[in-house]
This record gives sequence, structure tokens and C-alpha cells, in this order.
Amino acid sequence: MLDKSVPFIPFTMFRPSNAPSLPKLQLPEGYRMIFYQPGDEKDWCRIETAVLEFDTEHDAADYFQRSFAPYKKELERRMLFVENQQGEKVATFTAWWTEDNSPRLHWLGVIPEEQRKGLAKALTIRVTELLHEYYPNQDLYLNTQTWSHHAVKLYKKLNYEIYQNQNYQKVLDILADAD
Repeated sequence: MLDKSVPFIPFTMFRPSNAPSLPKLQLPEGYRMIFYQPGDEKDWCRIETAVLEFDTEHDAADYFQRSFAPYKKELERRMLFVENQQGEKVATFTAWWTEDNSPRLHWLGVIPEEQRKGLAKALTIRVTELLHEYYPNQDLYLNTQTWSHHAVKLYKKLNYEIYQNQNYQKVLDILADAD
């Protein structure tokens, strides 16, 4: 979930194409990973709103319709969900692309009740694997923000690096204070 108690600075992270191998993907017992199917947009909206990325599910649905809905076939091989033991979708992450067609990890979300179980790590590993498969020998990118400092720690463990720009030191200071 976003931590809006720290200053907000957006930034980019990347994983070099020659980064070390990823750890083995592991989900807790009873959980499974599945790809998007038509109708799952409601679950995506619910999850992303639960982690405070959107104020309302209606706002999330507007974003989904603009950004994802035109690419239904791509969603079926790029948007992942984790289902819990009851078959409820509780987490999502997407292997997307940037405006210049670079590989991009997009919209990680795990509902608060299911956080700290390794679901985000499993999704990040799988989305990274997919992007390496779809874009061989290319660096991978993701946009994040200081409010997502818990996710940033995860990305760093998986060999993602903060892109150094004019806010680099400020971002590092905020992330260090958030620990």
C-alpha cells in the first residue's frame, strides 16, 4: 500500500539485461497465479483502489478503459493475478511496455489483507521473466514513487536500480528515512 506520509517523488527504475538470475518463483500454499480473462478488470480496479492508487474504483475503471482495454489479446498474456485459497483475486502486476515500446513492469498491487506473504515478490519475478522472454536482451523499466518504498526495496533485491536523474539523491534520502 502507498505510504503517503513521506514526500512524493516519482522516479524510474531499471533492470539491466545482464542482471543476475532471478530467484525461484514461490507462492504460498493455496495461492495460484493466473492471466487476465475478460471481466477481470473489475478485480484490477478493486485491487488498485485498495492500495490507494486510485480514489475510487470508477477512477480505476476509467484508467483501465483508456490504457488497457484497447489491448485485450495482449492483456491475456501480460496481466497477471494471484488468487487466494477462496479463488479471490488479491494481487496483480502487468508485463507492459512504454510509449517507445520498451519493456515495462506496470501497476503492482496486493490488497492490504494479503500483503507480507510474498505475493508481490512472486508477481515481480514472473513479470520480469515474461518481459525477458518478450524482449530478449533489453533492460526492463518501471515507474514508481517514494510512496511505494516497500516495493522499491523488493525491486532492489531483484537487481532493479534507480535511474540517476536530478532527483536521485533526494529519492535516496527519502527512501532511507522511510526504512
